[in-house]
Formats: sequence, C-alpha cells, structure tokens
Amino acid sequence: MKRCLKLLIVALAALPVTSWAATPGGELLDLTTTGWGYAALVLFGLSYLLVMAEEVTHLRKSKPVTLAAGVLWGLLALVYAQHGDVHTVETAIRHNILEYGELFLFLLVAMTYINAMEERQVFDALKSKLVGHGFSYRKLFWITGVIAFFLSPIADNLTTALLMCAVIMAVGKDSPRFVGIGCVNIVVAANAGGAFSPFGDITTLMVWQKGIVDFFTFFTLFVPSVVSYVIPAAVMHFAVPEAHPEAEEENTGMLRGAWMIMGLFLATIVTAVCFHTFLHLPPVIGMVTGLAYLQFFAYYLKKTHRVGDPRDGSPEHLPEQLDDVVGFDIFKKVGRAEWDTLLFFYGVILCVGALSTMGYLAVTSELMYTQLGTTWANVLVGFLSAIVDNIPVMFAVLTMNPEMSQGQWLLVTLTAGIGGSMLSVGSAAGVALMGQARGKYTFMGHLKWAPVIAIGYFAGIYAHMVINASRF
Repeated sequence: MKRCLKLLIVALAALPVTSWAATPGGELLDLTTTGWGYAALVLFGLSYLLVMAEEVTHLRKSKPVTLAAGVLWGLLALVYAQHGDVHTVETAIRHNILEYGELFLFLLVAMTYINAMEERQVFDALKSKLVGHGFSYRKLFWITGVIAFFLSPIADNLTTALLMCAVIMAVGKDSPRFVGIGCVNIVVAANAGGAFSPFGDITTLMVWQKGIVDFFTFFTLFVPSVVSYVIPAAVMHFAVPEAHPEAEEENTGMLRGAWMIMGLFLATIVTAVCFHTFLHLPPVIGMVTGLAYLQFFAYYLKKTHRVGDPRDGSPEHLPEQLDDVVGFDIFKKVGRAEWDTLLFFYGVILCVGALSTMGYLAVTSELMYTQLGTTWANVLVGFLSAIVDNIPVMFAVLTMNPEMSQGQWLLVTLTAGIGGSMLSVGSAAGVALMGQARGKYTFMGHLKWAPVIAIGYFAGIYAHMVINASRF
C-alpha cells in the first residue's frame, strides 16, 4: 500500500506544469487543463459514485467525500507550494470551512430540536392519530401528502418523509401497491413543500444564509410548489386502491413538555429570522441562541423528572433506560444528530470548493449561464439535482455566483428543490424511503411516475415565471 502511494505521488509530481500561470500576487492558478485537475475530477467522480451506491454497498455516504475532500485540498496545497505560494490555498479553505461551520451549527440546532420532539413522542402521537382513524387508501394518500407538504417547511423534507412513510407502512402492510405509490407521493410532496421555506431543504437554507433571498421572499414560491406537487398527485390518485384498510388501535400520547418544545422551536426560528433581518447577523447566531432556550427547558425537565411517571416516559418509550433515571438530557439529543449527514455536507462543500479553486466552476458558469442562458441553466439544475443530488449542485451555483435577478435565484431554488423528485435517488427523502420501505418503494417503481413528476416540474416553473414575473 505504501509503495502504491509513493508511486502515485511521484506520478502526480511528474505531471506537466507548463500550462500553469503562477502569479506573485497569489492569484488562483488555472488547473482545469492539467493532469492535477483531471486527477481531481476523477477522484471526486469516484467518491460520488460511492455516495450514490450507498444503498448497495452500505458504505456511509460521508466516508468517500470526506476522504476526497482531504486529498483534493492536499493536492492543491502541493501544487501551490511548488510555485512558492503557501497562503492562497489556506485562505481558500478557511473560507470554505466558514461556509460549512455556519451550515453545521444551523443544522445541529434544528436536528436537536427534531430529536427532542421525537423523544417527547410528538411524531408518534401524530402517527397514532392517522393510523387509528380508518381512512381509505385514497384519503390517506392525500392526507399524508398534504401533511408532508406543509410539515417539511418546518421539520425538513427528510424527517417529514420518514414520518409519513411510517404511517403508510403501518396502514398499508397488506397492500404493497399502496405503499409504493404512497411513498412516491410523499417524496414529491416533501420536496415541493421544502422548496418554499428556508428551513425546508438544505438548498433553500444555503441561499438564505448567503443573503441572496430574504426570509419572506421564499414564500412567493408557495403556489409554484403546490402546482409541482398537485399535478403528479392528481394523476397518481387514480392508481391508488379504493379499499379501506383495517384500522389499528394505537393510543400514543405526547410526553410532558412536548408542546413547550414545539413552541421553543418556533421561537428559535423567529429569533434566527429577526437576527438576520433586523440585526444583519448570520441566521446561525439566532439558531444557536435558540438552542439555549431548549437547554434551559431541558434543565427544568431534568430537575422536575419523576421516575415512573408516564408523563415523563418509561424505559420502553425512551431510547435508553438511563433516561428514566436522569430525566431529559439535552446532550443526548445533540449526540443523536445525523452525524453522517453533517459530515457528508462537510465533504461536499470542501470538494466543490476545491474544484472551484482549480477553476472548474468558472468554466461551468461560462458554459451554463453565458452560453446556455440563465433560465435554461436553472432548469438544467433541477435535472442535475435528480441525478447527482441537489446539495452539491446548489453549492456549486452559489460558489459560481452568476449575475442573476431575484426571480432567477428563486427559480434555481425551486428547481433544485423539486427536481430531485424525478428520481428516487435525487433527494435524501427518496433514498431514505427506499431503505425504510425496502422492496415496496423502489427505484424502478418511482421511475414509472417520472414523466408525470416532470410535467409537474415544468408546470411549477411556468407558474413561478407567471406569478413572479416582476422579479425577473
């Protein structure tokens, strides 16, 4: 292994450098036509293939991209060091780490609140209500879809999709056909709902944190998002069985403090918006301040916890039996955050940042936004999101930072959000549901509805261009 690494380093060091134009002022080198650049593209491509194959290989998606990020920046540092520049790469990577740091803390707070609500059985209580009502398959199809659409702007599309899929699986255990169609509907609804809220998807969050679109302007995408969901749902409705599944007796209630935690989460969102809108501070400052709200309330729950009180939960209700002794522990909620997802974002942001430093995003920006045209480039972003995933695509667009009107920025936000619905692997919600409803919700089962989803995709774009014409 060591011998192979030595040979690789020697081979890379021997690559031609005559095309590089180093400048004493520390300007970026154009590495797009060099062996180093091609090696970087191959490495990133291989790492992302492993990400896309996670369902088959069971290799967590964070591992290949974090490794690729380290190697790419190591290559960049080596190249610039050969030209006597040891500061440019350091400055560039610090900028990328700052970008990631803001996103990381923001998501960590949001995930902690979601975990706290899950532990207080907020989502289990909602599932219990839906399962016990005895709705028909068609009614449940629309109820879960509408809830997914309106819940994802707050709880994010992944959490929402997993919750609604649990409901679908519970009532549709005797109808694999209903489960398959219901999961497609949930993915489309959750992605569409997440597109009109800064909290609904990572892509909208990144656009808001950049200050490109203010908080309330996102809601102008509400009607286009509704259109992109309702059209495919209306067509799929006729394929849903008309039968009534047998209602199940479930009576799960929320634990003590659940309503207060939901209220504190809303207060945290308001704090983040106010900090950004009125104080011109990054939204993450407001989010971390809001985490303190939950920490103080957790202290209260812990001090007033009574062992054996069903309102405080019992060992069978809580993740760990120790919680029944120590009460509500805020740091356990932090520890249960989606660390694989958070590290995946680290790898993606640093990989894309490295490719940008090499000059590839400048070339891509020229090709897409100058030669292809802004509108068609933003429409293409949606299709790329369905294949690659919307997070690296949107981060690349933000890094390129093309000159666009507010209407075009809203358009690319919309397309990146709803475009991932065209394939089951195009969004985190789709990938998660393939695992949760394994064998019933599949890639091919989703692909069958791709033409209808694509019609909704273009209809949503058209609705945005008509309704928000003044913003272009």
